[in-house]
Amino acid sequence: MGASISNWRLAQAVSRIGQLGVISGTALDGVLTRRLQDGDPEGLVRRALDHFPFPGMAQRVLDAFFIPGGKPEETPYRKYPMHDLEGRREPLELCIVGNFVEVFLAKEGHSNPVGINYLEKIQLPHLASIYGALLAGVAVIIMGAGIPLSIPGVLTALTRHEQAEYPIYIAGADGKGETINLSFDPAQFIEDIPLPAVLQRPDFLPIVSSEALASILLRKANGPIDGFIVEGNLAGGHNAPPRGQTTLSAGGEPVYGPRDIANLAAFREIGLPFWLAGSFGSAEGLKRALAEGACGVQAGTAFALCEESGLMPEVRHELIRLALAGKSHVFTDPLASPTGFPFKVAELAGSLSDDAVYQLRQRVCDLGILRQPYRRADGTIGYRCPAEPDSAYTAKGGLEEDTVGRKCLCNALIANVGMPQRLSDGTDEHCLITMGDDLAGVGQFCSPGSLDFSAADVVRTLLGNS
Repeated sequence: MGASISNWRLAQAVSRIGQLGVISGTALDGVLTRRLQDGDPEGLVRRALDHFPFPGMAQRVLDAFFIPGGKPEETPYRKYPMHDLEGRREPLELCIVGNFVEVFLAKEGHSNPVGINYLEKIQLPHLASIYGALLAGVAVIIMGAGIPLSIPGVLTALTRHEQAEYPIYIAGADGKGETINLSFDPAQFIEDIPLPAVLQRPDFLPIVSSEALASILLRKANGPIDGFIVEGNLAGGHNAPPRGQTTLSAGGEPVYGPRDIANLAAFREIGLPFWLAGSFGSAEGLKRALAEGACGVQAGTAFALCEESGLMPEVRHELIRLALAGKSHVFTDPLASPTGFPFKVAELAGSLSDDAVYQLRQRVCDLGILRQPYRRADGTIGYRCPAEPDSAYTAKGGLEEDTVGRKCLCNALIANVGMPQRLSDGTDEHCLITMGDDLAGVGQFCSPGSLDFSAADVVRTLLGNS
C-alpha cells in the first residue's frame, strides 16, 4: 500500500472487527517526524509516547521534532537522518519509536492481533524497526520484495533483547555484489526500566510469488516460517518480476505467463497456512481462495480506498470516481521503482503517473529510504539511488540507463498521505498512487450515490454479508 496508507487507524479498524489489521511498516520514522512537526493535533503520538518504555528516547524525539501548533504551511519539513551501516543512534531511535507508536495506536482499545508489513529491499532499518514493533506487541510480521531468510533468527534474538544481525547487500564496483552483517544490540538502547524478559514472538509470514521461493525459505531460513502470503502479479505495490527473461507488452508492461502462476497444490502439500493476494478482493475471490485451501485473502486495494485509509480524501474520492465511471487504469511500471521490481501505478492526473508532471520534477534524494549501499573503487562504502539526480548517480558508478523512468517513491508515497515536502520553489512533492488491478471493481463497496465506504463495509462485502 505504500507508506502510511494502511496506518494505525485502518489497522485498528480491521482488527477490531475480528480480521488481521496490518500496518505498512515503510518509513514510519519519517511519518513520525512529520506528524510531530504538524503539531500532533490530536495528541495521539504523544499519548503513545507516554507508554513507550524508554522515556529518555521519547523525549529526545519530541525535543528534535515536535512543534506545538504545527509548522507554518510554507515551511519545509525538517529532514531526518538517513540510515547507514555505521549504526548512528538518531535514525535507529526514530525507527524504534516510530514503529512502537504505530503498533501501539493500532492495538489501543481492543485485544485482537495487529500485524506489520515490511519491504525486504529496505534493509538498513529492519532491526530497529522490528524491535520497536516488538516492544508494542505486534502479533504478525509480513515481509515481501526479497528473500528474508534471516528474519526468523532476528525475531528469536530481539524478543530476548539480544543482539541481532541482518545481511545487507552491497553492490560492487565490478558489478558483483556482496553482503555484510549489520548488527543491532537492544542493550545499547534499553533504559533503566523493567521490561519483560522475553517479548511476544510474532508469527512470520513471508510474501512469495511461487512455491519455489517458499521452498527456499523453508530450507534455508534460520528459524521457523509460520505461513505465506502468496501474491500474484495483479496485486498493488511491488510485484515479483516475471520468471525468465522479461519482455514488455506493446503498452510497456512486463508480460507474465503460466510460469508466474503459483502452484497452489504445492502450498497445500507444504501444510502451512497461506493467504492469497492479487485481485482476490471480492466475495467471489475469497470463495476461490478458500476453495484452493487458503486461510483467506489479502485485500490491499479495497482497504486503501476506505475512509480509514491514510490516503488523502480528495485522491481517494477521485480514484473511486474514475473506477465507477469505468475510467480507472493501473499500469505495471517496469521502471518506476528504484528497487528494480515492477511497480503498480494508478493513473491519476496531476500525479507522477502523468509524464508531464514527472518530467518537470527536479530530482532530489533527501529521504534516502530506497538508496542502495555500494562498494567504491577505493574499498569504502557509499550510497546511491537510481531516482536521485542522474549526474550524482553516475558519479557514484551507477549506469545512466538505470536512471531512466525512475521515480522518487520515498517522497511520493509520503505525499500520498498528505505530508508532502515543500520544495525550494514553493511547490510540493507530487504523489504517486499504487493500486492493484482490481481497482476497477471498487464500486462493490460503495453505497449508491456515495464515494465513501468503511473498513467494516469491505469486510462485510468480502464475507458475503452485504
